[in-house]
Amino acid sequence: MNSFMVSRETQVTFVDTSAWYALYVWKDLHHVAAATWLKANRQPLLTTDYVIDETLTLMRSHDEGTVAIEFGTHAFEQRLATIHSIASDEIAAAWQVFRDYDDKDWSFTDCTSKVVMERHKIATAFTFDHHFRQFGTVAVAP
Repeated sequence: MNSFMVSRETQVTFVDTSAWYALYVWKDLHHVAAATWLKANRQPLLTTDYVIDETLTLMRSHDEGTVAIEFGTHAFEQRLATIHSIASDEIAAAWQVFRDYDDKDWSFTDCTSKVVMERHKIATAFTFDHHFRQFGTVAVAP
């Protein structure tokens, strides 16, 4: 898995679990919107190892094991997005976010996503998760 550096000129979109799930699970309510948005997107995509973990777990827990294998194969072959591995300092920062925003029901993975997006100055997230709007610094697509 790669660490990711964003240059000032590069516009990058962060991809969350809800978008991956919607994209791969055709019966998901947001499947068409996810596929349509991705087809039109021209920006590089970034996700994290935590998001990949959460997506695979969600798929398997919803009896989408075959889809999980397909998604995992594409993800780990880097055919979908660059995968940023969460570093120990980012885990510590996410833990602080988790504690500071205890009035929110953000998952720990959401907190790691917030930290990565802020540190790499990523302003757009491909997601259907309303928590990203709560961050206050993120434009949500689609």
